[in-house]
Amino acid sequence: MLAGAAIGLTLGRVIPASLHQTIRAAIGLFVAVIGIQMALKTHNPLILLVSVLIGVLLGELLRLDDGVRAIGSWAERRMSRGDEPGRVSLAFITTSLIFCVGPLTVLGSFLDGTRGDVTLLAIKSTLDGVTAIVFAATLGWGVILSAVSVLVVQGSLTLVAFLVHAGLSDLETAELTAAGGIAVLGIAVGLLELRQIKVANFLPSLVVAPVLAAVAHAFGAL
Repeated sequence: MLAGAAIGLTLGRVIPASLHQTIRAAIGLFVAVIGIQMALKTHNPLILLVSVLIGVLLGELLRLDDGVRAIGSWAERRMSRGDEPGRVSLAFITTSLIFCVGPLTVLGSFLDGTRGDVTLLAIKSTLDGVTAIVFAATLGWGVILSAVSVLVVQGSLTLVAFLVHAGLSDLETAELTAAGGIAVLGIAVGLLELRQIKVANFLPSLVVAPVLAAVAHAFGAL
């Protein structure tokens, strides 16, 4: 992200939009591969299906995706208001929200905390870097300050995931990972601009999956 901001401050205005789109598509394909690999870790596809369905139902009832989009809309309104704050403050607030709010932040932090797998966070960092190029070119050096927000949010989520993982078995962790893989595939579909999926509504499945795995194991189904 910091590298992207630096590039944006120096070369952002001369980098063609087509290159941004091509990089985004390439990342989208890679994210799809990662999502498939994660989903295949399930020990029982039926448990994965039920976990995702229940998770999506809870996400819809809680309107998680609507909440995430509302935060994004608020950031956009702050950018267009006539009484907007200073340029540095605006850059910091806007990019902090963009970089810290979203399913990839949660999924990446949880994988890092539960499995020590930083792949999704590395993908997110790449996406953030590309996005930072654009925002740094338009909003200035305040974008760099959002690195502090990213560190605090992702670090906190990773710590929570690590503490939660201490109480999960390998089987439960595998089902959690598989459910996360479905959500990651949804992110890939969005990056490839095939269809916009309410990925945030899939996040409750990360809680449902290990619970169902534990119940199934208790009854000898796993």
